[in-house]
Amino acid sequence: MKEFNPNYLDFEQPLLELEGKIKQINNNPDKTAKSDSVISKLNKEHENLTRKIFENLTDWQISQLARHPLRPHTLDYIPNIFDSFTELHGDRMFGDDKAIVAGIGKIDEHNFFFIGHQKGRDAKEKVERNFGMPKPEGYRKALRIMKLAEKFHLPLITFIDTPGAYPGIDAESRNQSQAIAENLSIMSNLKTPIVSVIIGEGGSGGALAIGVADRLCMLQNSIYSVISPEGCASILWKDAKKASKAAEALCITSNKLKDFNLIDLIIPEPLGGAHRDLVAMSSSLKINIINMLKDLSELTTDQILYKRREKLESYGEYEN
Repeated sequence: MKEFNPNYLDFEQPLLELEGKIKQINNNPDKTAKSDSVISKLNKEHENLTRKIFENLTDWQISQLARHPLRPHTLDYIPNIFDSFTELHGDRMFGDDKAIVAGIGKIDEHNFFFIGHQKGRDAKEKVERNFGMPKPEGYRKALRIMKLAEKFHLPLITFIDTPGAYPGIDAESRNQSQAIAENLSIMSNLKTPIVSVIIGEGGSGGALAIGVADRLCMLQNSIYSVISPEGCASILWKDAKKASKAAEALCITSNKLKDFNLIDLIIPEPLGGAHRDLVAMSSSLKINIINMLKDLSELTTDQILYKRREKLESYGEYEN
């Protein structure tokens, strides 16, 4: 019976056997020079198989990869990218929503304010972070950070990774839709540069509420959509099992969204996905963030606002 690892997606399972063989030889106390040759051969075979698998992913497989159980989250990237980070808590109205991480950060000579979703890793943290689904107080905390960025003339960086805003009755009773709408309005006119990066899932208004930006980019294997593939399939075909068909129809992958000019940049991931090399992914993300901040720093506030409005008004173009 073949080994099954829940931390590997279905299409990643073929890699398990090779990794098991490599690990077994490495752990053998009687390892010889011949063993090193075998390991080298297996590593090459593993690399080729990984390349073959990940060069031909379907939209549904990319959706699964965006939610990978080992995919890096906001709190994984912060210590690997930022030189310093001071977290700020609370919305000054109700409480502190841990699905949103926010504060003041620094990369090299660039100081900025930061907002990011945090899903949680194990069961306890997922509950604590509400699976990365913010409630109104989370978006109002984000709004407070936005206003501070404008007040202190510092750019704003956001990391997007959420299945969507929390749809529970307690969130609705505290005006979830109003909190999201206010963020959209404020970000549209915020007098400071905004850079947004979709690092995993960009789901619906829950993502958009911190995603109105001058530079909107996606990691290669992330997704951005008005609804999840499962939700779309449930509505259109009354069958969530048709999620793969919905993923294809929704055009939610980075390549397709770049073709539609809905995002500005695709940040490549290491072979096999961001979860296979956090250091390399962080390095690539850091370089791209710095470049985007430098580009925006050359524009005046009026130019930034004009270009942002021009970008927003270009969405939804059609031909007669």
